[in-house]
Amino acid sequence: MLKTTARLALPLAVAASAALADPKPYDDVIKDDAVTDAGLFTTHVVGDKLYFELKPEIMGKDLLWVTSVDSTSEGFSYAGMPVQDRVVRFEQRGDRVLLRDIRFGVRSLDGDDGTNKAVRESSIAPIIQAIDVAAYGKDKSVVIDATDLFTKDVKEFSAARSLNANSMDSKRSFIESVKSFPENVLTKALATYTLSNAEGGRFRSGITAVIAHSIVKLPDDPWKPRHYDDRVGYFNVDFLDYADDSQHEVAEVSYINRFRLEKKDPNAEISDPKEPIVFYVAREVPDKWKPYVKAGIEDWQPAFEQAGFSNAIIGKYAPDRAEDPDWDAEDTRFSTIRWLPSQIPNAFGPHVHDPRTGEILEADVRMYHNVMKLVRDWYFVQAGPSDERAQKLPMPDDLMGELIQFVVAHEVGHSIGLPHNFKVSSSYTIEQLRDPEWTRKNGTASSIMDYARFNYVAQPEDGAGLLPMVGPYDKFSIEWGYKQFPADADEAAELEKIVDRQLDDPMLLWAGGLGAVPTDHTVQTEDLGDDAVEATRLGLKNLERVMGYLVEATSEKDEDYRLLGNMHSAVLGQWRREMGHVAKVVGAVEEIKYYYGDDDQQYFPLDPGKQREAMQFLLDNAFTTPEAFIPDDIVFRLTGQGVQDAVRRNQIGLMRSLVGATRIRRMSEMAERVGPDAFTPAEMMNMMTDGIMSELIGRRKSDPDVYRRNTQRMYVDTLAGLLEDPESDSDRPALARNELQRLMMELDSDQSPHVRDLLARIEQSLDTD
Repeated sequence: MLKTTARLALPLAVAASAALADPKPYDDVIKDDAVTDAGLFTTHVVGDKLYFELKPEIMGKDLLWVTSVDSTSEGFSYAGMPVQDRVVRFEQRGDRVLLRDIRFGVRSLDGDDGTNKAVRESSIAPIIQAIDVAAYGKDKSVVIDATDLFTKDVKEFSAARSLNANSMDSKRSFIESVKSFPENVLTKALATYTLSNAEGGRFRSGITAVIAHSIVKLPDDPWKPRHYDDRVGYFNVDFLDYADDSQHEVAEVSYINRFRLEKKDPNAEISDPKEPIVFYVAREVPDKWKPYVKAGIEDWQPAFEQAGFSNAIIGKYAPDRAEDPDWDAEDTRFSTIRWLPSQIPNAFGPHVHDPRTGEILEADVRMYHNVMKLVRDWYFVQAGPSDERAQKLPMPDDLMGELIQFVVAHEVGHSIGLPHNFKVSSSYTIEQLRDPEWTRKNGTASSIMDYARFNYVAQPEDGAGLLPMVGPYDKFSIEWGYKQFPADADEAAELEKIVDRQLDDPMLLWAGGLGAVPTDHTVQTEDLGDDAVEATRLGLKNLERVMGYLVEATSEKDEDYRLLGNMHSAVLGQWRREMGHVAKVVGAVEEIKYYYGDDDQQYFPLDPGKQREAMQFLLDNAFTTPEAFIPDDIVFRLTGQGVQDAVRRNQIGLMRSLVGATRIRRMSEMAERVGPDAFTPAEMMNMMTDGIMSELIGRRKSDPDVYRRNTQRMYVDTLAGLLEDPESDSDRPALARNELQRLMMELDSDQSPHVRDLLARIEQSLDTD
């Protein structure tokens, strides 16, 4: 008993050292057949083992470990998707190397000794792994076996959650490749993951993916951070600063993400940068699209010129293997535009940044091959009537090149720090969108970072520009984020001067995520113009034009109708989107991010007359039979069952949105605040009843067609559903009950089986209420 107690009482360091394996001679570990690559640190592959050789100067340095999905099985994430990134340090402790997780969420900037000590003691870096030293090399370098970091499921680097998998099976996981570059080391693992019992079919045995781990050295001279301002859109890094007690609470600090850009001549109004932002058009980009990709990168040059930089962002073609056999897109010294062979109709523009300062270190825009399908479908239904090149498929290469250029410019915007701006597509007037001179100079929206897409408002006779471009907001935001001020300038005051331009120019406003501003009709995707009703009225005229040439545009002799079916679905999808823009007008409250002294409010209820106009437009166009979009010559080419389900799906989403709980609550309160002219929920639902049931109530009764009967049943069932679980904080149940009781009184039970069915549904809902 005494012996056992004595063993437990040994110091932890001594107890741990007892389990260490003694380091071996270097040549016994790194054998003659080792595949060695020198860079940030030296890597050695010996059989199925991977060794890292770490020189003393790398110890204790901040390294960014970025994990991403390089390739995967269909249905389990997709190539290029980020998994995680974290800062780590290698620290030597005797004959072990500790891999530590360095976090910057809690800091003490310019703190006193006491605050700094408190923060240090409250934020000790966790140890991810303690790895035995396998051997010592020359110049006191340390060799460790790093294999398990990549072939076992280390939680901090695991891709299991991203793949919707359980955990890595180390017996079926291997080192795939390793490359060492001057500023990063890239290791790829062929990793197999187990799945839950719920997964079936061909994936029952698990899935295998290639997971990429890039270890990047952070700058020794951190870039000067710029503080985030929620009136200008930038990706950002957040942390708590306990040294700042100016408000007598912990300070929440955010730095924007931006590339390091410094003038060669700080005194010049416009100067070339010391080091420009360079994006390489990667080798795998199809040759015919490379000029358009390069042009999309350089579309941002005017924005940087407004910030005081000439030639700030440059597109280059990656050297071929004969020119530079060592050039590699995975080298973090190179930002790239990649082209991936995937059916995913998308593209995205991530970047890697220093979490200490927000400095963007490199970026790799990923263009999936089927992004061409995405822009083809959008352009065909939105801008086709105004561009003859889009009235027959396939589109010519020059047009597709322009569309690819637009996508590249949008994604490069993300890579240089800009998130979406969903507000400024509403800042152009309908007249401006139809003006050739305006649109060719300013595009279809004030920001290419909006989802403004293509000009569905312009009519064929207008001759207006049809594509988005880097616009006034983009130039404004780049100026705010990247402008270099004189050393003696008050940077905060100078930035405020730039932001103040928003007070007089709605084209410079910003609003990002849709969830943050659900009330605001000016914050939408795929919309255009300052008047959603008029924009949609014009948009519907264009969609009818598309329907007029849809068959001819999509059909070839001896070919099937798959393309016709795809494009008809695209037309119906555009119809649904445009109607959704109008629906958001009902009960809308616009948000403008005014600070104290700018205005006496931030939220502005929309004019009740505009809301009534929008509601009537929906009743006249969204809840009636869309005859122009379901003609016989298309329906009978595509289906023997009709298109009732497609029409119903489009209408039910709009209907449920209009009577949604948050909208009804908001409208009820705004009615109290706005006064007697307010558009109330009761008036809205009364209008819906009158409009949707127009054939069945009132003086002029008629027989509704099958689509209208579906709409009327949906409406009754929607109202009935509001009674099943009535909310205590909403007028919805009372309003729904009122409309159902009204219908009970106004519907004529002798009129038709359809009406008798509606009455039975109403009676059942009220009886069980």
